[in-house]
Amino acid sequence: MSAAPAQQAQPGSRARRGRPGYDLESLLAVAVKLFNERGYDRTSMEDLSRRLGITKSAIYHHVPSKEELLRLATGRALDGLFAEAAKLDEVDGRAIDRLEHLVRGSVMLLARELPFVTLLLRVRGNTKVEREALARRREFDHLVAGLVTQAAAEGDLRSDVAPAAAARLLFGMVNSLIEWYRPRGPAAAEELADTAVTVAFDGLRVRPPDLPPAGLTLRALRQDGYPIRTADKCTYRDGEADDGDSTDSRD
Repeated sequence: MSAAPAQQAQPGSRARRGRPGYDLESLLAVAVKLFNERGYDRTSMEDLSRRLGITKSAIYHHVPSKEELLRLATGRALDGLFAEAAKLDEVDGRAIDRLEHLVRGSVMLLARELPFVTLLLRVRGNTKVEREALARRREFDHLVAGLVTQAAAEGDLRSDVAPAAAARLLFGMVNSLIEWYRPRGPAAAEELADTAVTVAFDGLRVRPPDLPPAGLTLRALRQDGYPIRTADKCTYRDGEADDGDSTDSRD
């Protein structure tokens, strides 16, 4: 991937020394919370200094500008997404398996870094930093679209679902979690990831040949070559006259 990872807010990541009470990491956490509450454009360094209870000059001992805080915050979310994508080289199987792995990892990242991912998904391209973040988001989206297209070409996605639409809907579902999900620990995040994967891939995967779509009539199933047992009549509707042997069996 061509995009260079953004600088993380970690010990030693910048040469500046902070004032007592806040290090860069804790300052960034408060800034991201405020950006999400008020909106990045409507938040000033004065607002941030009041929330922190320190002077603006104390903030500038950590970062040179509000834009740097945004860059660090969106970079953390984006670096996390690309880190999940990098793990795909170690995933055995077909494209559909790598796609499922990426969706699961992305949900876990969202649960772990919810404020940072929320901020990333709300940037609109009004500043250079935002435009750079959006460019990296598009790069990730292209990676997802490529996996979906490959999975369709390998015959693992339903032929009646357009790959481009499937890619958008897939991560549209994942991204929508920022609107209602509230972290409740690792176990809850894993359960959320399991649910997201089940909902998404049970609808996208090709059905095995012995599991025809629900809702067909018995006659239509026979015409399509599906053998029918008496028990199957409880599952599929009998909307047309059943003129065949009701005791057909599967050998």
